[in-house]
Amino acid sequence: MTISDLCGELGIARSTFYDWRAKGRAPRCIKLPNGDLRIRRTEYERWLAELEGAGS
Repeated sequence: MTISDLCGELGIARSTFYDWRAKGRAPRCIKLPNGDLRIRRTEYERWLAELEGAGS
């Protein structure tokens, strides 16, 4: 997924994503040769599940 996809699904601004990423709180990203970032859907779902578990 693209950063725009992730931000759209979560309803957050891109700046929020990059803030989370700087703090190590964002899902793991893949950096493409052109410098773009992508997040694997499985990594996104794992990250969400981890957040749900942390709230318990």
